[in-house]
Amino acid sequence: MIHFVLLQNRQGKTRLAKWYTPYPTDEKRSIEVEIHRMVTTRDQKFTNFIEWSNYKIVYRRYAGLFFSLCIDTNDNELAYLESIHLFVELLDSFF
Repeated sequence: MIHFVLLQNRQGKTRLAKWYTPYPTDEKRSIEVEIHRMVTTRDQKFTNFIEWSNYKIVYRRYAGLFFSLCIDTNDNELAYLESIHLFVELLDSFF
């Protein structure tokens, strides 16, 4: 299950946030900052999956934007990584 989707630039500004699990507004902002910090400081040699407080973060970088999904720990990471790629291709063809 997807808990939230974040699209952030390299400076940390959130361009799109879709929350499927309810969080308070201040907690949403702190989660966005924490996810950005983890994703941007991670070395490119590592995988695109991060364990984060009983969830997994699946992310991918495309041209300065970080697409991040928060999923359950027992979900298939590669399927979500492929869905990120499909979403980017869809955006590319639409715009």
